[in-house]
Amino acid sequence: MRQSQGGKANPRKQMIKSTARLMRERGVEATSFADVVAHSGAPRGSIYHHFPGGKAQLVEEATRYGGDFIAAGMAAALEEDDPLSALDDFAEYWRTSLIRSDFSAGCPVAAAAIEGDQNPAAREAAGQAFNRWEQLFARALQRKGVARARARSLATTLVAAIEGAIILARAQRSGVPIERVAHELHTSLRDALGENLPSSARASRRRPGRASSD
Repeated sequence: MRQSQGGKANPRKQMIKSTARLMRERGVEATSFADVVAHSGAPRGSIYHHFPGGKAQLVEEATRYGGDFIAAGMAAALEEDDPLSALDDFAEYWRTSLIRSDFSAGCPVAAAAIEGDQNPAAREAAGQAFNRWEQLFARALQRKGVARARARSLATTLVAAIEGAIILARAQRSGVPIERVAHELHTSLRDALGENLPSSARASRRRPGRASSD
């Protein structure tokens, strides 16, 4: 799930990106306007010009930005119509991101969901983002012949498991939780996809996928 952040953003977009980054590291409540201005390099007086709704608007838009960014990466990974490879890319994106941040940066969408009592609009944006991620995987599985209800259940499990693994990985300062969860999800998806293949194809598909459990 490789995705470029693009070139230099305009001040408004840069403030949204900085807010998403700070939410990943500090959560919503601990992210202040002063932090956003310092991180983004935006003019101090511009924040209310761009976000007249104040911090609530900024956090909501940062949550939507984070959700859209991940969704775009998922959609690109699923272009080859291979849900297993897309799962691997999704898990590897988060594992690598955590390692590069020294396990300080989690998921901004999860941060908005967890602290949503203070910002219902951001919590709603988080729910919509999670739903979109689920739909992307569910539709990919359906295109491979998995029944609609089963595909949605698997997609929900996938998103929930990876999000939970991110929390464990941060707490344990290790990428192992994500690796283990990805391995189990890979097995579940492979089995679901295998049910829609001829027996000879099922055998060949299951043979190479044995990862180390360590």
